[in-house]
Amino acid sequence: MAPSDEDIAAVLTDLALRRGRGKSFCPSEAAKALAAEWRDLMPRVRLVAASHPHITATQKGMTVGAVTAKGPIRLTLR
Repeated sequence: MAPSDEDIAAVLTDLALRRGRGKSFCPSEAAKALAAEWRDLMPRVRLVAASHPHITATQKGMTVGAVTAKGPIRLTLR
């Protein structure tokens, strides 16, 4: 069974809090924590991250849209 958006949000929150302020993580870390076949989960992880109140997406140090950004992004605690 696929993880719910709430499951994804919980993992994103956990990863962000464990890293702490000023540290980032790859969205694939959340996907890998939720599913063995994690690649198909990546668009949903980005979608949930985009609406998460405590997560910011960055690319090359600049804030970007988690869904609209092309290429690799990092997620961090706001």
